[in-house]
Amino acid sequence: MIKKYLEVGKIVGTHGIRGEMRVECWANSPDFLRQFKTLYLDGGKTALSVTCRPHKNIALLTVKGIGSIEEADTLRGKVLYIDRDNVRLDEGEHFVQDIIGLAVTDIDSGEVYGTVTDVLKTGSNDVYEMEDADRKRFYIPVIPDIVQELDFDKGAVYIRPMKGLFDDED
Repeated sequence: MIKKYLEVGKIVGTHGIRGEMRVECWANSPDFLRQFKTLYLDGGKTALSVTCRPHKNIALLTVKGIGSIEEADTLRGKVLYIDRDNVRLDEGEHFVQDIIGLAVTDIDSGEVYGTVTDVLKTGSNDVYEMEDADRKRFYIPVIPDIVQELDFDKGAVYIRPMKGLFDDED
């Protein structure tokens, strides 16, 4: 199921005395949050009018109506959300939250190997962490030879596994 509101980070502390907050950003970079004028709390139920700016490896967030360190501190630990409708992704880009939970399925046989539990960023290519029915973990490199298709309507990532991906064959 595609979620309307997506987690993008967590308020981890305050910055200065005027109510600015430090946000641990869960997007590609802290700069990602700069494009939003509205962020949400409580899974999308509470809208906040905001401005964001990157600062080292975090984002600094100012919320309209919050002007002191004490007011900002009440939001510490809260998860921030964006509305999916406010984001435009480039061709071939997807939200990690949409990929997690997809059934890893053999494109040729239809066999379901397990479920994507995480997407790891390795630099050269992403890697899907997959867990099978026995809770054994496997790692699937997201390269064109293996990952053939993502079908969000069917809830599946279709792969053509290379020899040895799921066992110790030669």
